Amino acid sequence: MECATVSAPLSSHPSPAQTNTPPEGKKPPEHLRRIIGEPPGPIVALLTRGVWALLTALSLGARDALARFVGNLAYTLGIRRKVALDNLAHAMPEKSEAERRAIARGAYITMARVVVESLPSGDRLAPDWDQQGVEGEEAWAALKAHVATGKGALLVTAHFGNWELLGQMLIRLGVPLNALVRPLKGALNTRIAENRLRVGAGLIYPKGAIQEITDAVHRGESAFMLLDQALPAKSAVFVPFFGRLASTTPAMAVAAERTGMPVFVVVGVRPPGPGARFRLEVEGPIPAPAPGEFADPITEHTARVTAGLERAIRRHPEQWLWLHRRWKVQPPAALVTAASPGLTQGTVAEPSRRD
Repeated sequence: MECATVSAPLSSHPSPAQTNTPPEGKKPPEHLRRIIGEPPGPIVALLTRGVWALLTALSLGARDALARFVGNLAYTLGIRRKVALDNLAHAMPEKSEAERRAIARGAYITMARVVVESLPSGDRLAPDWDQQGVEGEEAWAALKAHVATGKGALLVTAHFGNWELLGQMLIRLGVPLNALVRPLKGALNTRIAENRLRVGAGLIYPKGAIQEITDAVHRGESAFMLLDQALPAKSAVFVPFFGRLASTTPAMAVAAERTGMPVFVVVGVRPPGPGARFRLEVEGPIPAPAPGEFADPITEHTARVTAGLERAIRRHPEQWLWLHRRWKVQPPAALVTAASPGLTQGTVAEPSRRD
């Protein structure tokens, strides 16, 4: 299902009262409200508390100006710039070098904005965060209708726009969710995890993740996962992404197969101008293959959902993190020679033969 035209503001859709404070009500169970990882040492913790306090004190406009400065500086200094430009050259060879450089610079600004916007406490979204509209109105209506039945859905996103604030938006719009995360270390990651819990999200870690997702969706809580991260080859399936096979977690497809819950691609697109506001774009539900249609239905479903992410990124390429080494894990040689040419349709697995 392709995204439809822009609809009325989100606040005009049936949902809980729109405020810029975390909602009261259903919370994830206690065991999903814990932070696993290596916290910062006492000195680093003390220093970073001052940084968080400074960011919190800044106005939304000042935060945005700071983020743009930091992003432009990182691009100018060339930090991982070669990686970003090489990724873009492979993914978008039809664009000129100047166009690819502009997209890469935008990706650096996106990364800086995510950090600067995600770390403060208190209000992080702009006051008019719910006035930006939704694209893919039928898909959004389908998601809301499903959640209204008391069951959760499987929500897939990418390192796009500001995925941290996207989760906060979804919770405020009446979609309880739990984020799939990895144990991380350091002050920055600890702060982000704390803010996830503060807005009402649960945290699901890799160990036992499929069972946790299964339990969560039956409680009415959706699973919220990033599907654009590279995994070790032994843990991944390889699906087409911008013309190259990319190692991708099969967790979403396995969870969909086990629970029968629908899968939606959800991203938050930042409109022009300053401020932490985003237009919601939704595609789905993206169906799993019919029984017997493909020899490897898990890989095929993963490919279909990844293709949805690619479509969103192609519409707004400057809002995805091209400096990420997405294709660093190489697929087995047999997959490279057998891959289907249907790169954006998700046709990666060959249909099973029927006599």
